[in-house]
Amino acid sequence: MMDAFLKRGLKLRHLQLLDSLQATGQLGQTAEALDIAQPAASRLLAEIEEIVGHSVHERLGRGLTLTEVGTSLARRAARVLIELRDAEREISGITSGAQGHVRIGSVTGPAIDRVLPALRQARIALPEVTAEVYVAPSDLLCEQLFDGRLDFVVGRLPSGLAPDLFTIRMLETEPVQLLVRRGHHLASLPHITPADLLQFDWVMPGQDAILGRTVKARLAALGLPMPPQRLFTSSFLLTLSMMQQSNAIAPIARAVAEAFSTGADAPYVILPIDLGIEVEEFGLITRAGSVLPRVVARMIDLVVQGGIEG
Repeated sequence: MMDAFLKRGLKLRHLQLLDSLQATGQLGQTAEALDIAQPAASRLLAEIEEIVGHSVHERLGRGLTLTEVGTSLARRAARVLIELRDAEREISGITSGAQGHVRIGSVTGPAIDRVLPALRQARIALPEVTAEVYVAPSDLLCEQLFDGRLDFVVGRLPSGLAPDLFTIRMLETEPVQLLVRRGHHLASLPHITPADLLQFDWVMPGQDAILGRTVKARLAALGLPMPPQRLFTSSFLLTLSMMQQSNAIAPIARAVAEAFSTGADAPYVILPIDLGIEVEEFGLITRAGSVLPRVVARMIDLVVQGGIEG
C-alpha cells in the first residue's frame, strides 16, 4: 500500500503536514510550523486525500480533526519522521565522532543514582555530548518516548500502553526509606516502632502511583493500618516543603532520601526503621525496533553500568 502511495506522489511534506495536524488540529498553526502559506497547506491536504482516495480530515468549528483514515496515516507519518530524525543524528554522530544531544527520561530514584552518575562520567568520556533529562512518572515518559521526544527512559512500562511498542532491559528494584525534617521527634528516639510512625501524617503520591500502591500493600502485609494522609501529591518539591513545615513523614526512594539527608547540615533525616518497602523493578526502555545513534547507545551503557564506563 505504501508503495502505491509513493507511486501516486506521496511526499515527505505530506507526512509532515499530517503529523503537525495531528498535534495542532489547526491548519493555520500547521502552515506556520511548516513555514508555508495556509493556501499551500490546504493544497497539500487535498493532495493527500487524492493520493489516499479517502477523506483524512473533517471540519470541527474553527479547527479540524483527522478522520480514522487520517489518524492512522498520521500515526505512521510520525514514526517515519522519527526515524528520519534519528538517522540524521546517527549520521552526525558517525561523521563528527562523539558528539550529539541525548534526551533522557527517568523516574525520580534512578535519576539520582543512575542518570546523574552517568552524566558525570559522560563529561569525561563524551565531553562534546549535551543532554537533557526529564523526570516524571513512567506513563508520561513512555508517551514522550513513543512520540520521539525522548531517546530512552529509565522507569517502568505503564499498563496502559502496548508492551510490544517498547523494549525494556530490567535493572533493579527500588528500596524505599522514610524521610522527615531534621529535628523531628522521631529522629531523636533510640528505637522506633511501626506504631510510632502511624502517629504522624504521611505525604503520599497520587493514589494510582506505583509508590503509593507499594507502600499500602507493604503496610497491609505487615498487618498495619493505613497512616493518616492529608496530602496526596506527585510533586517532589511540594513533598519536601510539606515535610519541612510539618511533622509529616514521606516514603521516598532510597537514592533520593540519601541525597537529601547526607551531611550534618542536611535539612532532612532518614528514620532508622526499615519496613521492607521496595518498589518493583525498573529498567531501561527504548522504542521497539529503533536504531539508536551511537552517542545514545554510549549514554545508555553508562546508565546501565551506573555511570562507570568499562
